[in-house]
Amino acid sequence: MEMKQEGTAFNIQKHVHNYPHCWRTDKPILYYPLDSWFIKDTAKKERMVELNKTIRWQPESTGTGRFGNWLENLNDWNLSRSRFWGTPLPIWRDENRGEKCIGSVEELYNEIEKSVAAGIMEKNPLKEAGFVVGDFSQENYDKIDLHRPYVDDIVLVNDEGKPMHRESDLIDVWFDSGSMPYAQLHYPFEGEINAEGLKATGKTEAEYRDQLVHSCYEGIAVPPAFFPADFINEGVDQTRGWFFTLHAIATMVFDSVAFKNVISTGLVLDAKGNKMSKHVGNVTNPFEMMNKYGADPVRFYMMTNSEPWDNLKFDPEGVDECRRKFFGTGVTAELEDFDPTRAGRLIDSFVNNDLSNWYVRLNRKRFWGKEMSADKKSAYDTLYTCLMTVARLLAPFAPFYADQLYSDLGGNSESIHLDRWPVADESVIDADLEARMDMAQRITSMVLALRRKVNIKVRQPLAQIMVPAIDATQKKHIEAVADLIKHEVNVKDLTFVEGQGILVKKVKCNFRVMGKKFGKLMKQVAAHMDALSQEEIAALEAAGEFNFELEGQPIKVEAADVEIISEDIPGWLVSNEGNLTVALEVELTEELRREGMARELINRIQNLRKETGLEITDRISVIIEPQAEAAAAVESFGELIKAQVLANDITLAENNGANVEFDEFNLHIEIKKS
Repeated sequence: MEMKQEGTAFNIQKHVHNYPHCWRTDKPILYYPLDSWFIKDTAKKERMVELNKTIRWQPESTGTGRFGNWLENLNDWNLSRSRFWGTPLPIWRDENRGEKCIGSVEELYNEIEKSVAAGIMEKNPLKEAGFVVGDFSQENYDKIDLHRPYVDDIVLVNDEGKPMHRESDLIDVWFDSGSMPYAQLHYPFEGEINAEGLKATGKTEAEYRDQLVHSCYEGIAVPPAFFPADFINEGVDQTRGWFFTLHAIATMVFDSVAFKNVISTGLVLDAKGNKMSKHVGNVTNPFEMMNKYGADPVRFYMMTNSEPWDNLKFDPEGVDECRRKFFGTGVTAELEDFDPTRAGRLIDSFVNNDLSNWYVRLNRKRFWGKEMSADKKSAYDTLYTCLMTVARLLAPFAPFYADQLYSDLGGNSESIHLDRWPVADESVIDADLEARMDMAQRITSMVLALRRKVNIKVRQPLAQIMVPAIDATQKKHIEAVADLIKHEVNVKDLTFVEGQGILVKKVKCNFRVMGKKFGKLMKQVAAHMDALSQEEIAALEAAGEFNFELEGQPIKVEAADVEIISEDIPGWLVSNEGNLTVALEVELTEELRREGMARELINRIQNLRKETGLEITDRISVIIEPQAEAAAAVESFGELIKAQVLANDITLAENNGANVEFDEFNLHIEIKKS
């Protein structure tokens, strides 16, 4: 165009060619050459590539591929944008293309003052607005507006006294985004400076900040504190946007990465895998989804349907399915009863409490057996059946994990989602065994809670548990698993209390629940329940309800309406759970203390075996630093310690072994392979 205007064009012709159209509106796009301002980031290209290799990308392929390739083929950064809204390009030019680039409001203020003095501008609009240089308060900055059109009215002056007008372009908005780590702190004008970097300059904070503000520092600028970021997360489409501008600015200004770890998330597509577009009409409003299905189902659906870095085909029907299956269904009985919470909790409780923490843990020796005996095979068969059933039950909740588990277990179908929903075989249910195991788990949990209450470790043996069984059936179930309970909670004995004379119980009413049932009679009901005898409380526990009359009206109080609590006995702790009461003797005899110390020694020596890389069958010699408690434990339980740690001998002597920590002291313990 300039050549045509100057009359220097040799020949002008029309050329027929394919024409670009807007991908959003399908309308023709007008392309023509423009003068633009560029950042010469190619000068730091190699350094950007080098620093990028230190960033942990997830997925790694984005860092080495898409982003890495972008850096390898880097072009200078076109900073100019021909728009109205945005950050104005702070460059003023005169008619001879002389330039001034303004770096701060203070500098702009001073340059306007020069322009006013030269008669170019009549007055300083910043001064007129009452703006105070150096005052970084919101109130002060609210007095001025440096955006268009106001900034375009500012005319500066060059050294020859000629006017300088601002370049009309705006700055690429991605420059704003890439400056986020510093702009959010108003750095370097405000914000904490990196302490180590500042120390290396040999200057005070005030001196160095002044140099940063006026761009007269030497070498590489010191970044703000808490930089770079430990982690960022954005869509993969930010490879050439936010990810790049963060990285480019940090490299050019601070010779550093802007972030150490990044997850590059995939795009959200429509249900058919097409990119969402307002023009096409396939955009799903996320707020409508959350209002319709709830925030958790939307989030759970998006997180479980694909890896974060893969594209997600977002299907509203899938969100509804997630809501119904995960938040609205579960194992068969709850599926049919439309109880989502209980269903999910039942699966979670079974896997964590019954399968992992109970069955697998208690059967380790069966799993570790050398030969494939019938007992070992039975243990594995049971575990396999449990895992396969869990996989099927879990499919609606965690479709990918369930499918992987199903595949790893050798499922017959191509996918677990093509298999049948499990049906309970009631013929193999042993209700009596389940009752016994439930009793063992409940008592174990209650006793461990009592131990925690007084900070007594499980390794410290205790004398006994006392249980007042409410009936013969409960007593029979507990007796059947007594050895298991004693082993789990590390007590010497489990005894039963006959009668109600030893443990004193009280009934505590739940006023919130019972108030709705009994209304104005509530106080009288509470008084009656508070006065129950021990025999009446036992009857309430056994029957699950207690009946009486008040003012001629029949009153029925159910066990769920109240809390039955037991008073502690001196030297004992008592716990109640439903109709089950457990008392734990917490007084320690000298013999129990010695055994507890012996078990602590066993634990520390076993840890030393692992740390030194000994084989599980290696025999050892043990030397323990002399100490009163340790010596007493070895004297009383030396054979137990040797048997547990495979020691041929244990010696009490000074040694150069590991310094091992106990609750109240440290000991040097040395182990040697025999």
